[in-house]
Amino acid sequence: MAIFAEDVTIDYPIYGGSHRSLRQTLFARTGGLIRQERTGRQQRTIVRALDRVSFTLQNGDRLGLIGHNGAGKSTLLKVLAGVYQPDSGAMRIEGRVSPLFNSAPGLDPDDNGYENITTCGMFLGMSRQEIKRKLPDIIAFCELGEYLDLPVRTYSNGMVARLAFAIATSIDPDILLLDEGLGGGDAAFAERAEARMKALLQRTRILVLASHSDALIKTMCNRAMLLEKGKLIAIGPVDEILNRYHHRLAHAQVA
Repeated sequence: MAIFAEDVTIDYPIYGGSHRSLRQTLFARTGGLIRQERTGRQQRTIVRALDRVSFTLQNGDRLGLIGHNGAGKSTLLKVLAGVYQPDSGAMRIEGRVSPLFNSAPGLDPDDNGYENITTCGMFLGMSRQEIKRKLPDIIAFCELGEYLDLPVRTYSNGMVARLAFAIATSIDPDILLLDEGLGGGDAAFAERAEARMKALLQRTRILVLASHSDALIKTMCNRAMLLEKGKLIAIGPVDEILNRYHHRLAHAQVA
């Protein structure tokens, strides 16, 4: 399993963005390079969300993406997931990618728990045979019992979270993409959820996690990448990159 990124660049075209106030808003939200282009009579604003990002990940890498809002973390995850294609550069991925940006993709509140296990499992890339094989484990872990026969709209928020977490953590990913980790429901469920999450990570060949939590990055990752305004500033050991990030934050605040 491996990921090879070479000079990956992503540009977002935004039409009708010639006003100064819009450019200022975009800069505040994205932090990336902003430029104007004109094609005939039409002018558009281009936001460079990723700017020539290069890195390699191998089996066993657990990479934490670090940076302020708009640094490019979520954009990079979406490139890895195949949602975006690079405008220039190249991304090559060896292995099956499992993006968990939403812990319950495909969940339908009008379907019952069993139906949602099948639907969400298929959205996560599992076959019907694989879902059937994992069904007893999902049922046992979420502890919803007879509620699985009822529409999910009748569940509490905690019950929905437990079902979603049980389904999401049943996958066997080669490459796992996470945005801020996964919630496991109420406090009483947290200890079992933590153990199940660790088991998922042990089955994962490569992890890429975007998070604002130093603790989460330190717990789940063995490498970190610092992004700033769409550029890769540094990649290396977690503590080293976190220290560099906070040093840059402190320097920016003083300036």
